[in-house]
Amino acid sequence: MSKDAAKDKGCKADNKSKTGSSAEKTEQKKNKKNEPPKGMLTNAKTDFGALKDCDRVFQNLYGRHDWRLKDSCKRGDWYRTADLLEMGPDWIMDEIKKSGLRGRGGSGFYAGNKWEFLKAVKSKKKIMILNCAEGEPGTCKDREILRHEPHKLIEGCLLAGFCMGCEKCIVYVRNRFYNEACNLQFAMAEAYRYGLLGCNACDTGIKFDMHIQRGDRYLTGEETAMVNCLMGKMGRPRKRPPYLHEKGYFDHPTVVLNAESIAVVPSILRRGAKWWSGLGRTKNSGTKLFNISGHVNNPCTVEEEMSMPLRDLIEMHAGGVCGGWKNLLAVFPGGLSTPLIPKIAAEEALMDFDCLHSMGSELGTGGIIVMCKDCDPLLIMQRTLEFYMKQTCKQCTPCRDGAIWLPEISKNFTKGESHPHMIDLVDTIQKRMRGTCICGLAEGHANVAFALAQQFGPLIEKRILEYAKDC
Repeated sequence: MSKDAAKDKGCKADNKSKTGSSAEKTEQKKNKKNEPPKGMLTNAKTDFGALKDCDRVFQNLYGRHDWRLKDSCKRGDWYRTADLLEMGPDWIMDEIKKSGLRGRGGSGFYAGNKWEFLKAVKSKKKIMILNCAEGEPGTCKDREILRHEPHKLIEGCLLAGFCMGCEKCIVYVRNRFYNEACNLQFAMAEAYRYGLLGCNACDTGIKFDMHIQRGDRYLTGEETAMVNCLMGKMGRPRKRPPYLHEKGYFDHPTVVLNAESIAVVPSILRRGAKWWSGLGRTKNSGTKLFNISGHVNNPCTVEEEMSMPLRDLIEMHAGGVCGGWKNLLAVFPGGLSTPLIPKIAAEEALMDFDCLHSMGSELGTGGIIVMCKDCDPLLIMQRTLEFYMKQTCKQCTPCRDGAIWLPEISKNFTKGESHPHMIDLVDTIQKRMRGTCICGLAEGHANVAFALAQQFGPLIEKRILEYAKDC
């Protein structure tokens, strides 16, 4: 569907939902660091989605075919991988930068820039860690890759690791992903057996080893907490500097990468950066795995072109909102930790980093959670805040105090046993939590509190009055 003027205007609107000077400063620093790599290709497309079958990266996303090596090779995996390795690490890095690939784990950091940090470090003991923790509510994309496309992931690790000078890759998988970890372990055994991994990977003389480690905590999805967990320490985030590429896994230079970001690398190198950059808007190129859940008729995981309109994505693949689009209340566009967007914004939203950022939200992991008018939004906010209360590590005072107060206040809002001035208190607490903590957990917590205070303030006041009349 074409992108009309209203959508274009909506995607270029100023971000009015950012609150607090500290949050604004943090966002400015983040944007400054995440500049597009030099030589990145652009396009002038205005039509996005539906994705053509010939452009799909994950051809076995739903497990309709065998995931083992023989059938994976039939789908194009491991095709002339040795030739790609022989092109050299500089060529691989150049192609990734030209493609404009951005991280699919939530931050949207340009992969070429992130890889460059580790590549520039002179060390023989560089470590690459693959993040398959995926504890974000509403997200289950990496799980599908692990159980249905494990060889695509392994091949991507080999190419990315060789590019950065790594000889070892550790795959961090959630304990609950038992079957998925078994499939990946079996696929790794196949790769070792046929010489695709090991001391002479793909008969190129390159040494590259992989192994799996498991853990199970939401907070270890944060890269420094994950590294601490893998080293046998408490899985809590740590302050930076020193950064991981300076001092990471047992003091070795380390990089933590998302599973989906790595799984698309072989396809980009085979088909070229021009192909990848031709999908989606400029600076938001490629395809993306979206998880659509909540109040929709057909919850699903689907691969689609970046910048596809949110409404088209929901109606085309998830069967629409329960009760029709008019029954839509709000949407979490990128998982539970991303700011909630109302129906008006959802009608204009394009599913990419820049458009959602301009609307005051984020693409995150692409986990779309739909809320309809038939639900109780205050109860949903309450349960969400209780989830974050259980996950905080209690290192940072604003996050720890917010985790104590916000669920209790939200519970009273749901019942109506409160006072309107408590809405202002919630807004004050969420402002204090932004830009003052080590990791992004507090930001997700604050996003939910902000939606509670700003979007559902009138509903809270109405419920308080109803409770007062019954007393």
